[in-house]
Amino acid sequence: MRILALDIGEVRVGVAVCDPGQRVASPVCVLPAAEVVSCAKPFRRVLEDWEPELLLCGLPYTLSGEEGPQAERIRKAAAQISDACGIPHEFTDERLSSAEAKRSLREKGLSEKQMRGKVDMIAASVFLQAWLDARHQSES
Repeated sequence: MRILALDIGEVRVGVAVCDPGQRVASPVCVLPAAEVVSCAKPFRRVLEDWEPELLLCGLPYTLSGEEGPQAERIRKAAAQISDACGIPHEFTDERLSSAEAKRSLREKGLSEKQMRGKVDMIAASVFLQAWLDARHQSES
């Protein structure tokens, strides 16, 4: 089963996907949030290309483990996306995924400006990989 991760922001949505064996997460693209929420053609093309069976949406938690201030907006957007494209969704903790993504891109020598379009999809792959790893650990 292939899983598509969504890092839902107010302006952009980062998209990542895992392999069918659910071992490795890879960044895919960044799309305007309005296109993803409305399931517009560019997002439908991503869905057709990858054929996910589950949407994994990052939910921001505070460092104390409570849902962050953006959580309600993200829950609503995730439900809209899920309903529009007919694919079930789940949530996972996306805490620190953007910081990890920025650190990774900085290590590759990218400037803040060069990072702008990439952080969201890298963050989605970070929390998808953590979710996959946690599932595999609980299975063994």
